[in-house]
Amino acid sequence: MSMIGLFYGTETGKTETTAEMIQSELGGDKVVELMDIADCEATDLEKYDYLIIGCPTWNVGELQSDWESIYDDLDTIDFKGKQVAYFGTGDQIGYSDNFQDAMGMLEEKISQLGGKTVGHWSVDGYDFDDSKAVKNGKFVGLALDEDNQSDLTEERIKTWVAQLKQEFNL
Repeated sequence: MSMIGLFYGTETGKTETTAEMIQSELGGDKVVELMDIADCEATDLEKYDYLIIGCPTWNVGELQSDWESIYDDLDTIDFKGKQVAYFGTGDQIGYSDNFQDAMGMLEEKISQLGGKTVGHWSVDGYDFDDSKAVKNGKFVGLALDEDNQSDLTEERIKTWVAQLKQEFNL
């Protein structure tokens, strides 16, 4: 089985903690290589057939700074044949008009470059007005809100990871 590359960016540590939870749920470091995108180059994503991308939405609908700094470099990568899952952290109440926008921006770019999106997630149970991460009535990945629904995070991760195991054929 191929290793899964889990790349995340974080400002406050919430996305890093979430990434660690996902890594653990998938089977630990024998299955998932965990990398802070601040310590990587865009080309580091090339060596994996299975990717998990984690990004908080920062300020008002913006990419987290480390993802922003490599965003244009993603254009140099051929994502064809790669299965890519996404997760995001955000605040659906305080930023209801752009909840999970960063996850949507990364998914849009990577899918345009050939990546196959897996791990879609229901919008049920959320209360927001708009999101770039919603396509065809679902989030493009796991949407987490540690500010308002932290009590749901662990169960959401377990359910999503079970779904990913099937979609990644693990």
